[in-house]
Amino acid sequence: MQQQIIRETFHLVSKRDDNVCNFLEGGSLIGGSDYKLIYRHYATLYFVFCVDSSESELGILDLIQVFVETLDKCFENVCELDLIFHMDKVHYILQEVVMGGMVLETNMNEIVAQVELQNRMEKSEVSSVHIHIEQPGVTPVQLT
Repeated sequence: MQQQIIRETFHLVSKRDDNVCNFLEGGSLIGGSDYKLIYRHYATLYFVFCVDSSESELGILDLIQVFVETLDKCFENVCELDLIFHMDKVHYILQEVVMGGMVLETNMNEIVAQVELQNRMEKSEVSSVHIHIEQPGVTPVQLT
């Protein structure tokens, strides 16, 4: 079912001209007229949000812009490979912006600061494990 939704969404969005508006009613698999697809197309990337009909189209377009600019700042010129090979980081960034259907943060500097903090915490955890393993008199442990 998920693959059908993705295919239908891509079909609906990719066939549209670049000079038409960036929102349309959801298809039959997406929920019909109760839902809208709001998207932005950047080079070869499509960012699509499916929202209920009460959401502001312009507000969601702005939210997509913040998300993409944050990705671009975190990955330094984001591309498809960044999204594929760092999906966990992409999800973390998205969760800093939206969680449970609620917008949490739209200030890109705050989002980037949280991502950088998370990166530092991950690096300190890895280095503390590495230091513990390399201590003299301690039998090295192989991590699997």
